[in-house]
Amino acid sequence: MKALRRFTVRAHLPERLRALEHLSGNLRWSWDKPTQDLFEAMDPGLWKQVGCDPVSMLGHVGPERVDELARDESFVQRLDALAADLDDYLQRPLWYQQLATETGGGADGALPNGLPNGIAYFSMEFGVAEVLPNYSGGLGILAGDHLKSASDLGLPLIAVGLHYRSGYFRQSLTADGWQRESYPSLDPQGLPLRLLVDASGEAILIELALPDGAQLAARIWVAQVGRIPLLLLDSDIPENDHDLRGVTDRLYGGDQEHRIRQEILAGIGGVRAIRAFTAAEGLPSPEVFHMNEGHAGFLGAERIRELIEAGLDFDTALTVVRASTVFTTHTPVPAGIDRFPVELVERYFGPEPGAVGSRLLPGVPVDRIVAFGDEDDATKFNMAHMGLRLAQRANGVSLLHGQVSRGMFNDLWPGFDQEEVPIGSITNGVHAPTWAAPQWMELGRELLGSDDLSSLREPQTWERLKQVDPGHMWWIRSQLRTALVEDVRARLRRSWLDRGAADAELGWIATAFDPAVLTIGFARRVPTYKRLTLMLRDPDRLEKLLLDDKRPIQLIVAGKAHPADDGGKALIQQVVRFADRPEVRHRIAFLPDYDMSMARQLYYGCDVWLNNPLRPLEACGTSGMKSALNGGLNLSIRDGWWDEWYDGENGWEIPTADGLADEDRRDDIEASALYDLLEQSVAPKFYDRDERGIPTRWVEMVRHTLQVLGPKVLASRMVQDYTETYYIPAAQSLRRTIEPGSSSAGEFDAPFGAARELAQYRHRVHRAWPQVEITDVDSSGLPDAPLLGSQLTLTAKVNLAGLRPEEVSVQAVLGRVDAADALVDPVTVPMRHIGAVDGGRQMFTATTPLPITGSVGYTVRVLPHHRLLAGDNELGLVTLA
Repeated sequence: MKALRRFTVRAHLPERLRALEHLSGNLRWSWDKPTQDLFEAMDPGLWKQVGCDPVSMLGHVGPERVDELARDESFVQRLDALAADLDDYLQRPLWYQQLATETGGGADGALPNGLPNGIAYFSMEFGVAEVLPNYSGGLGILAGDHLKSASDLGLPLIAVGLHYRSGYFRQSLTADGWQRESYPSLDPQGLPLRLLVDASGEAILIELALPDGAQLAARIWVAQVGRIPLLLLDSDIPENDHDLRGVTDRLYGGDQEHRIRQEILAGIGGVRAIRAFTAAEGLPSPEVFHMNEGHAGFLGAERIRELIEAGLDFDTALTVVRASTVFTTHTPVPAGIDRFPVELVERYFGPEPGAVGSRLLPGVPVDRIVAFGDEDDATKFNMAHMGLRLAQRANGVSLLHGQVSRGMFNDLWPGFDQEEVPIGSITNGVHAPTWAAPQWMELGRELLGSDDLSSLREPQTWERLKQVDPGHMWWIRSQLRTALVEDVRARLRRSWLDRGAADAELGWIATAFDPAVLTIGFARRVPTYKRLTLMLRDPDRLEKLLLDDKRPIQLIVAGKAHPADDGGKALIQQVVRFADRPEVRHRIAFLPDYDMSMARQLYYGCDVWLNNPLRPLEACGTSGMKSALNGGLNLSIRDGWWDEWYDGENGWEIPTADGLADEDRRDDIEASALYDLLEQSVAPKFYDRDERGIPTRWVEMVRHTLQVLGPKVLASRMVQDYTETYYIPAAQSLRRTIEPGSSSAGEFDAPFGAARELAQYRHRVHRAWPQVEITDVDSSGLPDAPLLGSQLTLTAKVNLAGLRPEEVSVQAVLGRVDAADALVDPVTVPMRHIGAVDGGRQMFTATTPLPITGSVGYTVRVLPHHRLLAGDNELGLVTLA
């Protein structure tokens, strides 16, 4: 018989062990090894059985064992010390508090230098720990690492997402290697979550008005990630109709209507959840809102509704929202963006037929919402476009991805060259305590002489690795490889049994893989562009590499295809069928059900991390960073983060055939280059040993990788970059917009006056801009025989269509010109206003030395200028001569 419902019953803890609930309820245990060791000590066998989950451990440990532990003075002392350490971690000043102290306090109670009082971080998935499977891949793992590092740095951040009843999916294989999905139901009461309740103990609900009079309600679960509260909205409650209870059933499941409901709940419901949480906890409302991808983009529309309700007009409210919003894009291809039919958006955001004022966002015109998502296809609503239009600051997740994003979204800033599109970049990072093997963390403590590893953010700290004997580094790498082989064998056995094999025919697994053999890992989601099967392009050559007598390699492959992606499933099946062959199955394996626990073992133990996407379609690719943190060497196409940080000594670059129209030919060329590298460079370095059996050249590459990449790949560096580059400027921008404005007439003297000023300026600029014209450019100051450094004087006459000279920026633009007269790598020179001429035109001039030799050209342009804009290119308006 099957149970109707699953729920968790925990053992009653005596007072002496009550701190176990405190430790298990804060997900800091997921990156704190001493806390994990404490729970394992309760019952090592049970710890492994419950998946190394403290909450589950407390639900399964027997009362006799609990009583025994309560009498164990040594255990109780360890428990008390760890509880005290957690309390100290949660309360002591960290980097953010030190930053505030260094810069002095604000008289109005605000943090100094624009440091935000609070940051709201929205993501559709969060990979914090495997026991909370709210993630599918890199986006969620990145979000989880962002929260952990924000906690380690002391940021006042609140995160928001959805609680999926079935998470993503569990993956297994059929006998013929086809991916199967299963969706086990998760009991939130058996997870490290607490329900947000009011003073009377009742669950706090947020509510959303949907079409046809429906109401969607959600409760709020709180996962405590160190210092960071993660709010997860859950629609599976009795207050909802049956179909609405399923809104939060699965991550990335369902049709477009299901998806838009999820994204409305994440964005609009997420803002309402933050308001409920901060009110219940007595916390300040966040000043900065960060969208991790466009899924939660409707949060901006909800914030506009709040401000309209407070008395602002739409455009003033939009100005305030934009000033304080950051948008991060993670996709390098249009196909990766959520797009909804416009009529679907209109149905959810328009007024109910026959009902006065019954709508999801009262006071917010539906046509303005639709305009946020406008794109070339008038029938589609583009979530990324909405994110960019609602955020004053935007970024990609590596230098190369920033370049790709500027090209991808160039049409939103017509008239600007790709390089001037206001999308920056912050390269992703990974959370070292989560992803670095305990052996490396222990070595770090030894080198620092301290348990405080915060100085790992400093490059000079990593220079201490020069003190470490090569033999010791090789011993760590060999230990980790041996542990990986044991783990692979256990997973292989489980997979083969699940596929229908008999135990009697699996004797070969006991000797499958070899702790002494060069081990390569390839694990990630399975979209087409990641090219899971590039390694199989020449199966005979791959087999020869696997089975080489003197320098063999072994290959571990893992990854999930989206349940609706039969093409991805077919790629997995190709790998499985190749790996099933008796000739090679001891050297190559596909491991199903890739998750954080498997990933960790792979990052620890693989000598080489393989990545071969179609360049430039990998936005960042943080899996290679995690391998590098463990002394793994990357073997990768120059894409994502590897494009900017590969230096020739920290791994290998797979040559690319960029621009080749024939995709099959491109795959052949790049696969051949991969095989050549493995055969001629990677394997020889690994197997070339000194008299002690140590591959000295290999170990020096490992040392160099750790020294050079260690401080760069850290998520703490990433979160510091976000704080300094985006969060602080956004908070400063918000505070400027809510101040009285600068008009001498006094019409902007009230609060939000600056926002009203900017909103009216935008109106005037958009109205005037079609008539703004550069009527004449005079270069009479150009010498007859110009030399490098010669002075060029340009004068321009501009019709400003009623705008004042100080409301525009007039620029001379100079640079080398190509055969089509396009300016290449131009420089801009501000032109100053020198007065009015006939017909009301304004005169501007600039004098500048000629900066380069060769074919040089110039032009003049006009852009809007206002002190509250993040840049003169923000409005996407430009007039060229």
